[in-house]
Amino acid sequence: MRDAFAALLDQKTPFGRLALTHVVLTAGDALLTVSLASSLFFKVSTNEARGKVILYLLLTMAPFAVVAPLLGPIIDRSRGARRATVVVSTACRAAVSLVLANDLQGPLLYPLAFIMLVLSKVYLVTKGSLVPLVVAASERPGGDELAAANARLGLLSTLTSLAASIPAIGVLELLGGSWVLRLDMVVFIVGTVVAVRLPVGRSGRAARREDDTPPASVVADAQDAWDEETPLGALGPRANTHPEVILALSAMSILRGMVGFVTFLLAFSLHRNGNAPGWYGFMLASSLAGALVGVVAVPRVRKVLSEPAMLAVSIWSVALAGALVGFVGGIAIQALLAFVIGVASAASKPAFDALVQRYVPTAAQGRAFARFETRLQLVWVIGAFLPVVVNLPLVAGDVVIAAVAAVTGLSYLTSRRALRHRWVAP
Repeated sequence: MRDAFAALLDQKTPFGRLALTHVVLTAGDALLTVSLASSLFFKVSTNEARGKVILYLLLTMAPFAVVAPLLGPIIDRSRGARRATVVVSTACRAAVSLVLANDLQGPLLYPLAFIMLVLSKVYLVTKGSLVPLVVAASERPGGDELAAANARLGLLSTLTSLAASIPAIGVLELLGGSWVLRLDMVVFIVGTVVAVRLPVGRSGRAARREDDTPPASVVADAQDAWDEETPLGALGPRANTHPEVILALSAMSILRGMVGFVTFLLAFSLHRNGNAPGWYGFMLASSLAGALVGVVAVPRVRKVLSEPAMLAVSIWSVALAGALVGFVGGIAIQALLAFVIGVASAASKPAFDALVQRYVPTAAQGRAFARFETRLQLVWVIGAFLPVVVNLPLVAGDVVIAAVAAVTGLSYLTSRRALRHRWVAP
């Protein structure tokens, strides 16, 4: 945690400037969430809850259909596109926030909310391709620096969301959702200013020339895991994607799906059982505490475990927690499962990002992150959708989580073992 704040305060470094931009834009996202929740969800009746949730899930997925095919090539092929993309998208978010504040209850609510979500995903994808640039510009680039950098950004994001939500709720209660959005406009104006100081990315052509000869450490790692003569068609949708990344994406997708699954499993199960709303707040608090523990632990864990090992440990911890909670039963112990899934998801995401940033050439990272984030969001929506349409008891949901995590963990370990021994079939 101290390293994350030290990096944020050091505005002489490229990573410090990226961290500051990330903090400001995360605060803007938190304000937007509070303002939209006040209009879309807080006053929803019980009979409308299921339909509203399904609409919300579709709304969170739809932006990626716009971002993935359009943004990736722009980031990868244009000089300075990474910084320019963040600056322009943030300025647009400031403008849309003002328009949305004046029409929060009007017919433009959903179209404008959709635009805001698209612009938010634009930054999410661009940030993933910026991290390797700022790490490479640091004085101590190394094998564990990518995971540590991603974890520091994740920690700052979590803490910022908490810190920004408190005044946002206060403004919401005192002045209403429109004033939260006006405050959001100010935040995004500040974000536009700080984003101008981000490092300029290289052009796709220049990046490709540099990436033709990767660092020796990357080559050494790749030789242990990848026989370049092995056909990759069986490993993933793109033949030029490193198999280590494909396997990690599969594991990360399951973990992300479990986050959506357990979130709405708890929400609808507690609602059906007539439990007090405070129980769901307790579950969310447990999940958030787990996320904080996960991102704080990443830099230390990375010193003893590789990124693939971190993914494997995360999956198996969820499997064991799901089995234990399902066996014990009861409401209170569900908080343990929420906590473990929070830890696993938060710890595994920086590890996955680091694998992408290491094995995918810089010239292709924009497209890669756009494609991967689309898949992760799709899996989250699918996981969340299941308990919305199927009335699952809590114990049954726990068993599903344990079984899926165990199968995924076993598959990931055996696939990586086959990869290391070059037994991957054509």
